[in-house]
Amino acid sequence: MTTLIPATLIPGDGIGPEIIDATLAALDALKAPFAWDRQIAGLECVKQAGDPLPQATLDSIRRTRLALKGPLETPSGGGYRSSNVRLREEFKLYANLRPAQTIIPGGRFDKIDLVVVRENLEGLYIGHEHFVQIDDDPHAVAMATGINTRAGSRRLLEFAFEHAVATGRKKVTIVHKANIMKALTGIFLETGLELYERKYKGQFELDTVIIDACAMKLVLNPWQFDMLVTTNLFGDILSDLVAGLVGGLGMAPGANIGADAAIFEAVHGSAPDIAGKGIANPTALLLAAAMMLDHVQLTEKATQLRQALDATLNIDKVRTGDLGGKANTAEFTQALVSRIANG
Repeated sequence: MTTLIPATLIPGDGIGPEIIDATLAALDALKAPFAWDRQIAGLECVKQAGDPLPQATLDSIRRTRLALKGPLETPSGGGYRSSNVRLREEFKLYANLRPAQTIIPGGRFDKIDLVVVRENLEGLYIGHEHFVQIDDDPHAVAMATGINTRAGSRRLLEFAFEHAVATGRKKVTIVHKANIMKALTGIFLETGLELYERKYKGQFELDTVIIDACAMKLVLNPWQFDMLVTTNLFGDILSDLVAGLVGGLGMAPGANIGADAAIFEAVHGSAPDIAGKGIANPTALLLAAAMMLDHVQLTEKATQLRQALDATLNIDKVRTGDLGGKANTAEFTQALVSRIANG
């Protein structure tokens, strides 16, 4: 008898419910043994309950310790604080794992296989910000405080190094700005170098690079990198840049992993302009579901999902409009489910 795995399901905003439905269809075809607890979060939740991240959703994740979620809308400037950031803080999801791998060959960049590991809880994203009023301008001065700790840096770097060893990565690059931000990012660099010398030397090559040079090198020659590990803000930027090398955020999954929970997600936006039109591309969330299967040690099903997705896109040539195809979400999902069913 198959043991069911409790998991929280958060459809999210915009196209979220559509890509969640597509992903559930694929997981059902795989006979993935998840017992879903469907919860709500995001903009629609604000309209319904006045809170983008209600207690019932938090309680569900605390119970299941595992979640799959669609995109959650966050207003720019004013409005409520990012639910994604709140989830990371609530469950201490210190590691953000963002793989980027070429699925559809022949683009501007080809044969990309990179991983960005981003620290998720510290740096400038801790939210310690305030304005200082001068004369009659209440926003005359804006101030933000960034905090990186030795313990937080070591925890994330150890996760990255262990992931590199487990997945056979040959080279890990620590990305920093310790030439200017000598304390804030210097502590991360210093901790990484010490940890490598003490525990991981010889298991992979370690390199370091300054963030701005890294961005340039990624565009000029991304194949020189294998895994990038960095602080919160730099990781946020670089993970999107790396996603651009493989076709954009619609092709890039994400995982937020901590000691007590893991949340897998599509990292792209909620795309309200196409919501309800049935044309959304579910690839990123499908790849996140494959990462989720790996996480619960259902690696054969994860491999089967990735292989079926590859065949649907590249052999059957069934693609959504953003990938140059003509299939709508339902047609793409049907083709993928057929591939899974037929092995």
